[in-house]
Amino acid sequence: MQEGELTSYALFAPLSKQERETVGRYLDKIDVRAGKRLASEGSFAHEFFVIDTGEAVVTKGDQTLTTLGPGDFFGEIALVETDRRTASVTAQTDMTVLVMHQSGFATMMAQSPAIAERLQAAIRNRLAGDGQEG
Repeated sequence: MQEGELTSYALFAPLSKQERETVGRYLDKIDVRAGKRLASEGSFAHEFFVIDTGEAVVTKGDQTLTTLGPGDFFGEIALVETDRRTASVTAQTDMTVLVMHQSGFATMMAQSPAIAERLQAAIRNRLAGDGQEG
């Protein structure tokens, strides 16, 4: 991913241009069809997502928690807090998402701990705010 593309995402906005370039190396942009389950409650987590376009619904058990849209991210709690998903996330519409796999996140943490810490701080701020994740 190009650094310039990341400036429009709140999660990456606090990062410097060089830091966004580094993060971009670990992100993939993929298309997802409506109805695709992106995260399953209770399953092991291997990646986190940032929504570029489209919407996803977050559920826990039979309860709908929220709908996520462009700029929202999910799956991050499992990478920094626990290894299991706390909720399910399903594409409500066709979507484009940015994905960072756990291995890329770990590599980035080892090679660029300052960047990883800034992302983790943004994630912790989110946890303090709403606590919803997939």
